[in-house]
Amino acid sequence: MRWFEVTVFATEQSQEIIANYLHELGAGGVLIEESWSPDKPRDTSLGQWYDKPLNDIPAGYAYIRGYFPEDSDPDAVISELERLLPGLPEFGFDAGEYKLSVAEVDEEDWAHAWKKYFKPIAVSDRLTIKPTWEEYEPREGELIIELDPGMAFGTGTHPTTALCLRTLESAISGGETVIDVGTGSGILAIGAVRLGASRVLAVDLDPVAVTSATQNVELNGLHDVIEVRQSDLLGVLREGEAASRAENAVRPPVDIVVANILAEIILLFISDVMEVLKPGGIYIASGIYKNKEADVEAALLAAGFDIIDKVREDDWIAFVAGKPKGDAE
Repeated sequence: MRWFEVTVFATEQSQEIIANYLHELGAGGVLIEESWSPDKPRDTSLGQWYDKPLNDIPAGYAYIRGYFPEDSDPDAVISELERLLPGLPEFGFDAGEYKLSVAEVDEEDWAHAWKKYFKPIAVSDRLTIKPTWEEYEPREGELIIELDPGMAFGTGTHPTTALCLRTLESAISGGETVIDVGTGSGILAIGAVRLGASRVLAVDLDPVAVTSATQNVELNGLHDVIEVRQSDLLGVLREGEAASRAENAVRPPVDIVVANILAEIILLFISDVMEVLKPGGIYIASGIYKNKEADVEAALLAAGFDIIDKVREDDWIAFVAGKPKGDAE
């Protein structure tokens, strides 16, 4: 099968929102290639493996490539991107001196080529993400997340995902119920159970992500404790966990909500998170670029949350917010 490859050359800062645009415009998959040079620091504090070759991409820029079926109209996609990208500053992003291009590729050229760069990566002292096609011998006590991200987000190599996993490690003591909003590949849901959560509800509005997450849950043998559903948090509240759901399904209120998505989306459902959390429950919100830190913090405080911690990596922030224990349901 042939595909149209629509490439956006833009700043790394804007890569997440541009990738989201490509998905919304119908991309069957999105690949991101960032700049790698001898001067770019690589965190090896936890023994991370890096197999990314050096390239000539200018520092701070990336190629964001969306793949569209051969019966789609790439010119219409380009036109829509030309309309959307100039408006990014309104959301606090700057795409820089961006460029757009289109090429035709064979499915084999993109569907598997990225795998050679995805190696086992230790994201914390206990958690390691292992792609399904790699051989790896875990050390004693190491918790392994088997992952085949497919077309969905979430290989664990992005700072926001690693931030969430490390923050979950601090928040989970054992037996917690968790809702993972915007689950993507299911990596956070799987990580939560590996760390000791008893049950997880993983939701995403993207059917491709739901399929990917479901497959990864099966790969890890966790289908009995992780439910993957095509929904959002408001949908969970409206459904009220219908009686037709399995007896062991996660029903609000829960102990922890985790969301690793764009700050603009996080700002839309903060009150819903407050509603689904138990008093004393924890909300971990990641995917927040530094220019949105103040907005998210103000919204959390306005909704009644206490800011427990802010964890940083590169220019990304994860908030750890608590629902006051005195709040009654």
